[in-house]
Amino acid sequence: MHRVSLPPIGAAKAWREAARGFLAAGVSPEQILWGDHAAAPDLFGGETVSPKGGQVSVPRSFVSMAETAVWHSDPERFARLYAFLWRVKDAPHLMSDRGDADLAVLRGMEKNVRRCQHKMKAFVRFREIGAPDAPRRSFAAWFEPTHHTVEPTADFFVRRFSDMDWRILTPDVSAIFENGKLTFQEGHEKPDLPEDAGEQLWITYFQNIFNPARLMVKAMQSEMPKKYWKNMPEAAFIPQMIAEAPARARAMAEAAPTLPPVRMDRVQAQLSAFSSAWDGPMEDLPTAIRACTRCPLHCHATQAVPGEGPNRADLMVVGEQPGDQEDLAGRPFVGPAGQMFDRVAAEAGLDREAAFVTNAVKHFKFTARGKRRIHQRPETPEIDQCRWWMNAEVAQVQPKLILAMGATAAQSLTGKGTGILKRRGTIETGPEGIPVLITLHPSYLLRVPDPALREEATAQFRSDLAMAARMMAEAA
Repeated sequence: MHRVSLPPIGAAKAWREAARGFLAAGVSPEQILWGDHAAAPDLFGGETVSPKGGQVSVPRSFVSMAETAVWHSDPERFARLYAFLWRVKDAPHLMSDRGDADLAVLRGMEKNVRRCQHKMKAFVRFREIGAPDAPRRSFAAWFEPTHHTVEPTADFFVRRFSDMDWRILTPDVSAIFENGKLTFQEGHEKPDLPEDAGEQLWITYFQNIFNPARLMVKAMQSEMPKKYWKNMPEAAFIPQMIAEAPARARAMAEAAPTLPPVRMDRVQAQLSAFSSAWDGPMEDLPTAIRACTRCPLHCHATQAVPGEGPNRADLMVVGEQPGDQEDLAGRPFVGPAGQMFDRVAAEAGLDREAAFVTNAVKHFKFTARGKRRIHQRPETPEIDQCRWWMNAEVAQVQPKLILAMGATAAQSLTGKGTGILKRRGTIETGPEGIPVLITLHPSYLLRVPDPALREEATAQFRSDLAMAARMMAEAA
């Protein structure tokens, strides 16, 4: 049986050398008793084993894990590491076996050590112990780590505070950095460190960055465990800040500005661009529509075509856009689709002359093919821009019902232009809460090639117009 007593300082290197010797000599884990004691004159405390044979190759991933896990506070860490090393030398694939219980324990130890190193970097608080006017200022800190992390973490402080002398004192191992040289000593009792003049500045900063509206006590204690509070001067104010957080959060909410954020201002400005602000007399609205240049459609169309009908009408009929003949005449619903509407409206008992008729888009959109101008469906930006005039006409006519014929009219009035065949004959909500009756567009009836299907669609269109006529009669 081999007994090994490792020193408190340099234990990682001592374990590595001893493990290498045992491994080369073929000494199995059950033949070794690892001890975590004070430095002894004989490293092995008994029989000495020298390396024999060639070098033993182990995965680099094991070396990296061992260099961290060896600093864990578990007294069994040396034995656990060597036992797994004994296995992995013949089976390197074990380092990637997530189901291996021994590896899981070592990975957990590795994680705990790294977490402890992080806490040490975050929670060490130095206080000046030398004369401020000395050639090289001197500082000291007291820290109580959970694991043996002073040695592996000291290089961080050397890099960070290389221009001053400092010492980090702990109950286990202390790090001393003087005149550019780092040394380690065995542990100390907690010293009586002097007050630091800059400490109050740090406390003031901590109090001012504390956000009571985002307080999560459990999350805070997970990142800053209470065991460290006693050695952190700012932590003395944490209970008070937690107690005052609800009241401070309410005060912040009450003092918050009432104006919307900049992004919301831009959104509202964009929405207002599509909402009509027309407030002129009714007789001037057609002239204003004819002069419209809000979208590029005005560049090619002959003219914008406003709606026409009574200034006040119970029914408003909205189509898609002017066609070729409407563009030339400057009046809505005078082409083939308009004539189809007039014929079916008469059959359904709908008085076309009593309704205000208009289009969702006021300019004719087309593609030129020789001398012919072929109709093109308006796109969403064009519908959105023309909604400015649509809303103005609705506001002035104040109808009790709007008949939306086709996808473009439905999109302009309800915000949705899809599924017209399924939605036809239904009532939806339009601008200013006015009911909108969805139906087909007369041009759709003209395009259906099959006579039977065209007759069926015409009957549906007639039924919707008859429903509008009944609703107007009931509202009269």
